[in-house]
Amino acid sequence: MNRLSFNSRNRRAPPPVPPPDDSNGNTSRETSLPDTDDTWDNFDLTSTEYARRGKELMRLINDLRAMGAETMIDLPSIVVIGGQSAGKSSLVEAVSGVNVPRDSGTCTRCPTECTMSSSATTWSCTIQLRFDYDSSGHPLPQSRMIPFGAPITNRDEVDTWLRRAQAAILNPNTPPENFHNKTVPELRAVTSSLKFSRNVVTISIEDPDAIDLSFVDLPGLIQNEDQEVIDLVQELTVRAISRPNTIILTTIPMSDDMQNQLSVRLAREADPDGERTIGVLTKPDTLGDGAVSARRMWVDVIEGHQYVLQHGYYCVRLPDDAQRTQRLSRAAFQRLEAQYFDTTHPWSEVTNRGRFGIPAFVSDISALLVRLIERCLPKLKEDVERLLASCLADLNALPPPLSSDPQIEVLGKLNDFCAALRAVVDGTSSDKGLARRNRELYGVFKRDIRGTAPDFRPFEQPNMYRPFDALEPDEIFGDRNPGVQTMGVSEVRQVIKESIGWELPRNIPYEAKTRLISQFTTLWTAPAERCLTAINDVLDDVIQGLIKTHFGRFRVLQELVSELIRSDVEEYKSQAHSALKETLELDVKPSYTQNTHYFESLCEKWHNTYKLGRRNPTQHLLTTADRGNRVSVAIESVSTTHISNALHYLAQAGYSGLTAGDLARLLPPEPFEEELIVMAHVRAYFHVAYKRIIDHIPLRIEHSLHQALAGKLSVTLIQSLIVDTTARGNFAERMAELASEDPVIARKREQLQARRSRLQTYRRRLINFSS
Repeated sequence: MNRLSFNSRNRRAPPPVPPPDDSNGNTSRETSLPDTDDTWDNFDLTSTEYARRGKELMRLINDLRAMGAETMIDLPSIVVIGGQSAGKSSLVEAVSGVNVPRDSGTCTRCPTECTMSSSATTWSCTIQLRFDYDSSGHPLPQSRMIPFGAPITNRDEVDTWLRRAQAAILNPNTPPENFHNKTVPELRAVTSSLKFSRNVVTISIEDPDAIDLSFVDLPGLIQNEDQEVIDLVQELTVRAISRPNTIILTTIPMSDDMQNQLSVRLAREADPDGERTIGVLTKPDTLGDGAVSARRMWVDVIEGHQYVLQHGYYCVRLPDDAQRTQRLSRAAFQRLEAQYFDTTHPWSEVTNRGRFGIPAFVSDISALLVRLIERCLPKLKEDVERLLASCLADLNALPPPLSSDPQIEVLGKLNDFCAALRAVVDGTSSDKGLARRNRELYGVFKRDIRGTAPDFRPFEQPNMYRPFDALEPDEIFGDRNPGVQTMGVSEVRQVIKESIGWELPRNIPYEAKTRLISQFTTLWTAPAERCLTAINDVLDDVIQGLIKTHFGRFRVLQELVSELIRSDVEEYKSQAHSALKETLELDVKPSYTQNTHYFESLCEKWHNTYKLGRRNPTQHLLTTADRGNRVSVAIESVSTTHISNALHYLAQAGYSGLTAGDLARLLPPEPFEEELIVMAHVRAYFHVAYKRIIDHIPLRIEHSLHQALAGKLSVTLIQSLIVDTTARGNFAERMAELASEDPVIARKREQLQARRSRLQTYRRRLINFSS
């Protein structure tokens, strides 16, 4: 017969459908099996519109799989699993109609993908090798399909050619054609470089008597091998059956207990609800007449009363070794199988005859696979579109491939880098990191300098009183520098006494003021050095970031620029340090300012503050709470009401325009007047110099370091590059070396481009199918 038809001996049910739920939401086991088809008329399934659509869907998935799409997307598939002695090889032979390699021990050591098509008018078989993974098990950028030998027209030759193909898969470093002429004994003597492989032997069978079907036969699960090999085969199986779109065919020998089957356990773990698993019961003829309870149990399984699966179980009787040696046709084997099930108790009493025999089994799983493909098709398209969009985004994130002359590329990159550094230094770049971080550091420097303010307290025992630190409303006072000495009038008098030379009486020595001024100016060096060190660290970070951004894809050029720029950066850092020292020295000698109005105003302010403080000392005594916190006092330390009244009466007496500070002049002579004057002058000068230094230091750093470096870097870099290339002798070769892309980036682009190409191919195939 040219097409598989159904008669009274091998009639079958319609494709399985999910069982209905009862009123409690539970699946009824009795209805989980397909209804029996009592139609006895022969009909040709392959001639229907359903069969034509099925062929197209099968061809689509087979094409995608041949392109290597399975490594990226979850293609609908059927995977055959089972133990070594479960009859898996015999099942594959019965389904495919060809003999597969059989040896003692583990024979199948790589996946075998079998595609059956009924489109041809004569039988033929084509074998190919598909390499989706490298020898370490990592996915290749592009799948490689290698034809293996010429098309086979003699079924008896398939066994040997499959052995040769597997040997080629297990020895990826040997040319495949080296195995074309090897005999079976020679193949058995080959020591393979791999024990197992994820790469695939594909076998395409054109058989006019077949039903269109595609499945993957995995290596049998083993137990008597090295643990490493056992784990590898199990991992290969688990990975394959864990895909949501995989139908799991688990072969179960009826000679053994269901619970002893590793394949059953793995299938249950991958598919807990049994929605994707089909059980194939083999070796029913091993159950003797005395195995009554075992036979009854297996009947319950077939009828859906035990170990329920949504798509149920099929029972097949496969040829034994004696029958295989007779070289009977597939039709003859199927007649023997049907006769066995129709005449052997208890199988002959099972109502649903569609659960017995290879023809019904093959037809059902073919229909099931077609429905799965149809259902998954929209999701496959979505997955390809999503993966393609992600791939394109990754490609766009990489720098574009080089297209210009190496010399132009190198000089262009150098100019872009120098322009970017100039923009970052000037603050005109979108990256404001350098300016922002430096402003923060200059703010810290300002607080550190403010913390060196003299701690004058106008009393004989200054430590009993609160500090006098209030200045202007916008002043921020941080922690006081630990090097600042708290000084009262007695300490200042001692400094004056030690500074007296040949001055006339009532002349305060100038040296007393300069000695007190030097006490805070000498404290400015440390915070200034800390500030410059931190600024240098920021500059290093920014430069390294710019180098990586502009030269990261050119490893040789990146290393060269890092090396060439290092000396320039260190030179300008040294210049900045010298400028820093010079700026600090300006405030050491002489103590000078032309900001006389501000200085005199502060002198008067502080002098009045100290005098009023001595007038009301109790208001400035430290309390218990004050001893744990630094407290600043305001200039006004007497009752506001009294001050307002005094100013009002003085204005009535004709002394208008006076302020609260002017009232200190009315106080009686102060025994520490000279000391208060020195305190006021030194404190006033601190504020003049403080406001000067907190601007001068940042500006000198910016000009001597950042501005100078950005202004001269392009010239020095190009000069250094010319010296480097000249020293190496061959300008063109050196430029080509510098413009050579980082192999990591080049390899990543190559992989992404290959991935894009593959996904676009898959997309075109899916679009063409839809259209």
